[in-house]
Amino acid sequence: MANVKREESRARRHRRVRARVSGTPVRPRLNVFRSLANIYAQLIDDQAGATLASASSVDNELKASLDGKKKSEQAKLVGKAIAERAKAKGITQAVFDRGGYKYHGRVKALAEGAREGGLEF
Repeated sequence: MANVKREESRARRHRRVRARVSGTPVRPRLNVFRSLANIYAQLIDDQAGATLASASSVDNELKASLDGKKKSEQAKLVGKAIAERAKAKGITQAVFDRGGYKYHGRVKALAEGAREGGLEF
């Protein structure tokens, strides 16, 4: 029962964030979703309704480098990967969408990794 309430609260916070944050082709939205075991990041152009790039801790390319690392270290590597993929598509700026999660722990690590990778937000 408490889990449902927690997810409802997160969804409500996410809607509040999304009311203000929107992605464009020049400055897409960097969306974060975290499950108990994994973390996912997407660069989204909201005007076209399209995902421009994505990276996650379940990617086959990243899987080998993530083995044996803590979740926050994995999140940082996913952040670097999304930044590399964004650069390959000519994207240097993004707007960060924390997805209703606190800017803390794995979400913060992903953001720091993306910044280290060269993404500005």
